[in-house]
Amino acid sequence: MTSPLLIVDAANVVGSVPDGWWRDRRAAAERLRDHLAPYAAAGVPGVLAGPVDIVLVVEGQARGVEPVEGVRVVSAPGSGDDTITELAREAAAADRRCVVVTADRELRRRVTAHGADCAGPRTVRSV
Repeated sequence: MTSPLLIVDAANVVGSVPDGWWRDRRAAAERLRDHLAPYAAAGVPGVLAGPVDIVLVVEGQARGVEPVEGVRVVSAPGSGDDTITELAREAAAADRRCVVVTADRELRRRVTAHGADCAGPRTVRSV
């Protein structure tokens, strides 16, 4: 059985907490990536039971963030939202459960059209 897929909109989740992330977007994305890693085995409480495949989608100045065990990192060639939508579409085509973590209303509309569920940034990041 294929593990469910958790797609995290890095720009949206990082931007949800005013902790100085704008000074170094790449480092902020790396901190988020490291924070996400334990969810791969444990799952996301109240959202997905583990194990979970996690994809962190980065864009702009955060491109080039390396993956770590449990978190695959995809550097969007253009819009992160377009990449996330495509990943959700691929999950739907494979009949795979998919949850997208974002607060972006338009992105939520796009991915739910492909059958993905959505969760807000606080699901994976305490404020």
